[in-house]
Amino acid sequence: MSASLAIAKSNTNGGKECVLLLPMATRHGLIAGATGTGKTVTLQTMIQRFSQSGVPVFVSDIKGDLSGISRAGEKTTKVAARIQQLEITDFIYEACPVTFWDVFGEQGHPLRTTISEMGPLLLARLLNLNDTQEGVLNIAFQIADDQGLLLLDLKDLRALMQYVGDRAKEFKTEYGNISAASVGAIQRGLLTLEQQGGDRFFGEPALNLMDFMQTDDNGHGRVNILAANKLMQAPKLYATFLLWLLSELFEQLPEVGDVEKPRLLFFFDEAHLLFTDAPDALLNKVEQVVRLIRSKGVGVYFCTQNPSDIPVKVLGQLGNRVQHALRAFTPLDQKAVKAAAQTLRANPGLNVEQAIAELGVGEALVSFLEENGVPAIVERAFVIPPGSQIGAITPAQRQHIVQSSGLYGHYEKLSDRESAYELLKQKTESTTQVAEATKVAKAQAELEKQAAKEAAVQAKEEARQAAVLQKQLKKEATAQAREEARLAKDRETLLMNLAEGAAQAFGGTPGKKIARGLLGGILGYGTSRRKR
Repeated sequence: MSASLAIAKSNTNGGKECVLLLPMATRHGLIAGATGTGKTVTLQTMIQRFSQSGVPVFVSDIKGDLSGISRAGEKTTKVAARIQQLEITDFIYEACPVTFWDVFGEQGHPLRTTISEMGPLLLARLLNLNDTQEGVLNIAFQIADDQGLLLLDLKDLRALMQYVGDRAKEFKTEYGNISAASVGAIQRGLLTLEQQGGDRFFGEPALNLMDFMQTDDNGHGRVNILAANKLMQAPKLYATFLLWLLSELFEQLPEVGDVEKPRLLFFFDEAHLLFTDAPDALLNKVEQVVRLIRSKGVGVYFCTQNPSDIPVKVLGQLGNRVQHALRAFTPLDQKAVKAAAQTLRANPGLNVEQAIAELGVGEALVSFLEENGVPAIVERAFVIPPGSQIGAITPAQRQHIVQSSGLYGHYEKLSDRESAYELLKQKTESTTQVAEATKVAKAQAELEKQAAKEAAVQAKEEARQAAVLQKQLKKEATAQAREEARLAKDRETLLMNLAEGAAQAFGGTPGKKIARGLLGGILGYGTSRRKR
């Protein structure tokens, strides 16, 4: 006989226990029902039963109520009444070993992953990208792989997108067209994500999945609670994180086949957010992971208001069902109730459709898988109360648990090793330096060219001025020579006139000789004649 967990007791079949068989727990499950019908308490009961059986659990805590599982419960009036009603004689008030996690690092250990581990498919959904923009993001990831660029945090991805955008023409031939508009859309999406606090989700040290799969000294499975009240303010970040976590488990854990008890169980609250506006590629991925992950020893349980929130392909794989009340106030509600009733194995003694609308708080329609893998006939039952505290613990109590954890100090210290941001910054700075050196050299060459040009102009001007000066000097010399010749001629003419006048004054030949002698002496040729 397989180990079993008592989750509820029938109120229509002689108090029959509704038990969940541990080997069947990896066949996944669904907890559904309207707000205020008791889903959270059912969730807490199931988690506590699994933990007591040595199965580690991960659960997202939307309202903070599940933190009470870390403390033993008290005998309140309501709990005592339900225990008495169900005739439980061995009820134990007991806490579960708990590790608190928080993407923002405020209500638990920081929970991070890297950009590379998240991958382009989930990031595209997180950034709300269309097909073209997602294609550019895929190209960017491929370039990062080809160039050995680590993508750890948002600043790495921003630097990569700027690098790809600036060199779009270079990459076009090898990788395809990279439009500036798509790069801009991705950068805007990253900015919005950062404003939502998403930058805290990316970085190192990244989550080690083995830290989820621990037991305490008593052999009880550790309950990993994700504080999601703040994370829910960014629904896509919340949903994408859970999908990433599921994908990581699927990719990293080894195949183990059918197991006596699960290695880990996942409970996803507000599960409809996982599928809202999800593209077909992502839905196919989720359906594949849910279908195959049970062979890794992991069970997945979706918590939502209405079974119709879950895609049909996924819903068909959820073998263990707890259906709380659905209110049928409108025709659409009535249709949802009818659809929910049809997902449960019929009970001849129970009008399932009518019962769904009549269930009280803490009451549910329960159908778990039997040993042969067939869903049990649905039973109307009351959920057994958890032995832990129902309701949230105080911030001081939470902080004490966080600081007492063996993981405290490891995830709290953020590291930032060399990655794409630093490498691309170095490459950009090197390129800038080369460009600056080239610019300086070009400017220097331009200056030298200008100086040579100016020197040539100056030399030409000096040569021109020298030629003008030489011409002027020559002109002046010629003019001076002409002037001297004119003066000499004038002087000779004057003297000749004087000589002729003297000759006439002396008269006759003797007078002419005397005149010529005087003239020759004055003009400088008389002596030479006497020598002859």
